[in-house]
Amino acid sequence: MVQKYLSLVNGSFEHAISVLDRGFAYGDGVFRTMQIRHGLPVNWPFHYQKLVADCAAIGIVCPSAELLIHDFSILFPIRELDDESAWVAKIIVTRGEGARGYAPPAVTVPTRVIIKSPMPEYAKAHYAQGVHLHVCETTLAKQPKLAGVKHLNRLENVLARMEWRDEAIFDGLLLDDQSNVIECTMCNLFARFGHQLMTPDLTQCGVAGITRQHILGLGKLLDLEVNIGQIALDRLLQADEVLICNSLFGVFQVVSIADVAWEPQTLASKIRKLIAHD
Repeated sequence: MVQKYLSLVNGSFEHAISVLDRGFAYGDGVFRTMQIRHGLPVNWPFHYQKLVADCAAIGIVCPSAELLIHDFSILFPIRELDDESAWVAKIIVTRGEGARGYAPPAVTVPTRVIIKSPMPEYAKAHYAQGVHLHVCETTLAKQPKLAGVKHLNRLENVLARMEWRDEAIFDGLLLDDQSNVIECTMCNLFARFGHQLMTPDLTQCGVAGITRQHILGLGKLLDLEVNIGQIALDRLLQADEVLICNSLFGVFQVVSIADVAWEPQTLASKIRKLIAHD
């Protein structure tokens, strides 16, 4: 029987998270989620660069790349290097332990956790026919200091995800308090208007994923002008194509939001092929 989850805490299977850990108490930390193939993290340089940046944004010392790679070698041993199956690794870095109260200690030792889990099985229809989105009533609060950072405070996403139980809905669309589209609960979003491909501005809230970052650099290969800007919900519903993306499934086309529907098109497939060959 395949073990569903396996985890290391500070490089050990024996360690546990302290009840005084600030990640547990306050969500004082960051995380990254990535595919593992042949025992190695896919797009590792991009993930580590973003992990370093997110740690810096909240004043945590990021573990070295060498230390994390060593942890990967324990969780994904060499016998799996020829394994074609994909896994998921989630890296969590917290500020570490501290006394009661919001003020962090002057000196902390970060806690690092890596969780190994099986790759989700996405329906083939999602790739061929696209996915459906729910428009969430839960909105994202603006906090420029945390905008773009994949921090551990994800209660907005939890509340949003509680809004639907329909299995036909793949994800929920999150807006800010001005009805501007920001992201989905677990992925970023792009919209094509003619020859322009746009993704929402994330300077006030939202998470900047590495697949989003990757797509932003594909304009010439796609023969599209790629831009970042505000996209109101009303404008999004007038787009020629809508796409969602993350590091696990890559890119899906959105074929319906609320009462608006789109026919399956080819841009998501083109981007998936470009990302796979990079």
